[in-house]
Amino acid sequence: MAQDLVLDSRTDSAKSWAQGLYIAHGVCLLFTLGALSFIPLIFNYVKRPESDGTFVHSHHGWQIRSFWWYVVWMVVGWVLVATIIGMLVAWIVFLGAWVWKAYRIIRGFIALNNNEAIG
Repeated sequence: MAQDLVLDSRTDSAKSWAQGLYIAHGVCLLFTLGALSFIPLIFNYVKRPESDGTFVHSHHGWQIRSFWWYVVWMVVGWVLVATIIGMLVAWIVFLGAWVWKAYRIIRGFIALNNNEAIG
């Protein structure tokens, strides 16, 4: 017999928001290469205090950190594009950053669905 975890309404609502934000970050990454990810980021900052004291709080931090590190690697890539020698390396940085962000979105979404906190 399987046991189901019953979440209180506050945690369930926070979890639903975090799931939607993972999806929004994923859609932004897929269709705009992350250029519009600032929109779900704003919601992460707004909704994070409401999830304080729950496992969902760690997911907002995870998404926020993922966004800002992705921005850092995109800036590094564009700085490399500005140099002749770094142009070839820049595409590796861009691809690596995109794959890394996709991994973080997928890993976070799976952990959230398993009702687990994340790093």
